[in-house]
Amino acid sequence: MPDSSDRIDRRTALRAAGGLTGAAALQTLSGCLGDGTGSGPNDDGSDAPDEDPLPDDGGDVDYDVEHVAEGFENPWGLAFLPGDGRLLVTERPGRLSLVDPADGTMESIAGAPEVFAAGQGGLLDVAVHPDYPADPRVYLTYSARAADSPAGDGAEGATTHLGAGRLSLDGDAPALDGFEALFVAEPFRGTDLHFGSRVTFGPDGALFVTVGDRRDTDFGPDHVSQDRSNDLGATLRLTPDGDPHPENPFAGDADAADALYSYGHRNPQAMAVRPETGAVWQCEHGERDGDEINVIEAGGNYGWPVASEACRYGTDDPVAPGHSERDGVTAPVHYWPCGSGGFPPSGAVFYDGDAFPEWRGDLFAGTLAAQYLGRFTVDGDGQDAVVTEREPLLDDREWRMRAVAVEPETGHLYVAVDAGDAPVARIVPA
Repeated sequence: MPDSSDRIDRRTALRAAGGLTGAAALQTLSGCLGDGTGSGPNDDGSDAPDEDPLPDDGGDVDYDVEHVAEGFENPWGLAFLPGDGRLLVTERPGRLSLVDPADGTMESIAGAPEVFAAGQGGLLDVAVHPDYPADPRVYLTYSARAADSPAGDGAEGATTHLGAGRLSLDGDAPALDGFEALFVAEPFRGTDLHFGSRVTFGPDGALFVTVGDRRDTDFGPDHVSQDRSNDLGATLRLTPDGDPHPENPFAGDADAADALYSYGHRNPQAMAVRPETGAVWQCEHGERDGDEINVIEAGGNYGWPVASEACRYGTDDPVAPGHSERDGVTAPVHYWPCGSGGFPPSGAVFYDGDAFPEWRGDLFAGTLAAQYLGRFTVDGDGQDAVVTEREPLLDDREWRMRAVAVEPETGHLYVAVDAGDAPVARIVPA
């Protein structure tokens, strides 16, 4: 495996096929890009041809970086409490914390679920009900075994779960009261890879959840991501109570899962709602490169693995024809083709704060093995959006970026660093 501390030059670009905006080219490749954990298959990379530097927009902004709090073990999700200012942080081994950004104090929240913390599994994302505090529910995604699965080191019967509890701040210590699983993605699979898993509320109050393909390597039309009868390799749309949304595109179809909103996904680990349009955007991991940014549409088939821009691990062999070569699939609005070095994403947010007006409307996405925070300008709407990667942020810190959030009151940009003893940091004006 290449040394993940190698520096990566993201300031040059490749133009992706099909007229899409250029993807950043790498001078050097490091880490296990496909899965972003350091434990998945290797990606040995290749040099990409040099191109002119990307034009920039908002790239001259001066900023400082502050550590908000430290000592987290593989933090995975960030969510601010509306009207409160405090920050919820999940840690993959199973801890949920409440952080006060004003002084960095941190309290553990009792009542989080028992999780299957192995490989890429554990306590994953967090979202707060949009009517908080009138509705104090906090939603968590996490991996867990089936109730009848034997305990042990294996991953028998594990899958992605969505659950919620009511956040209580009135007692001596914060707690999630009455936490319960609301939705369990079927089927359970015997692997600890590709759980997804992001959760966010749409503008109409629906709850969107991403579920990975659980590392199904049967690349063909029978792959779980192409099978609409299950919940894997998909975006799910649910009610706040965890029921399949009644207006889902396949509701009433006996051959499709009621919760399905889109399918044909590999491992989406970033999701954000674009404020200007209300559209749901996702970033997902490819195999060897082939990482994607997608605008999610109801009923859309995003191709994996029958259409992909990725190559098989350790080779230059395409996994499948590109999206432009196959009918019936929705192409990404931006992608990193095989040989580019990829952009293994985790966590994303559209910037809508006041601290950095030059960045308003830009998409920020964390990258794992490449160790920087990506910034993308977006022109246009929907599948016609033109996405351009700009100069990277925090590329001198050797941080794996796992989650991104904007503090509502200040507009400061927060990142969770994926490491065993990690900080949550914020970007503030210099």
